[in-house]
Parts: sequence; C-alpha cells; structure tokens
Amino acid sequence: MPPACPPIRRRLTGRRPGCGPRPRTTTESRCPMHARTPLLPVQQAPSHARCEALFASALQPSDTPDAGMIAAAICSAVQRLGPRGCAELMAQEFGDHPDAAARRMRWARRLAA
Repeated sequence: MPPACPPIRRRLTGRRPGCGPRPRTTTESRCPMHARTPLLPVQQAPSHARCEALFASALQPSDTPDAGMIAAAICSAVQRLGPRGCAELMAQEFGDHPDAAARRMRWARRLAA
C-alpha cells in the first residue's frame, strides 16, 4: 500500500468553518490523470544545447566548417561560456538583431544536426 500523502497546510483565515474551498479527502487525487496512464520522459534533444553553443561560437558560415571545426567550436563555446552562457548570448542576439540571429540559428541547427 503506498504511503499517504502529507496533509496540505492551509493558512488560517478569518472564514467560518465550511466556507471556501473544500478540503481534499484521502480518496481524491492531486492529479486528474488516471493512475495507470504511462508518463513518457521528455528530454531536450542533445542537439539543442549544441545548437546554442554553435550559435554562440566564433565560427562563421563563411569559414565553410567541417565536422572537426564544428566540434571544436562547440567545445570552445561551452568551455568559455558554459551551457547557460551560450543560451544567454543567443537570447541577447535575438533581442538585439532578430533577423541576423534567426539566420544564424538556422545555420547552426543545420550544422549541429
């Protein structure tokens, strides 16, 4: 038998008993989903972080990069900025120059795939 859920703590209000939302009973579920519904794990594609790193790298489309250059640029960007820094730089570029950033992201996604 699964352990019971801990009780929900409620703040005391000046309301009379019986007013307001009805407290949950032990037979009610917190989730409306059926208990036997399989949950599928949602994972970010590994290429997503690679795209952000390639976007933040110094590599340019005019360099006509090969696989080795792409891998080196991704590693360099992640070491220099970290995964979060790559995402922050990408977001900043989309805010400052959305058209150029969109072109660069399409290029990065094509190469990182």
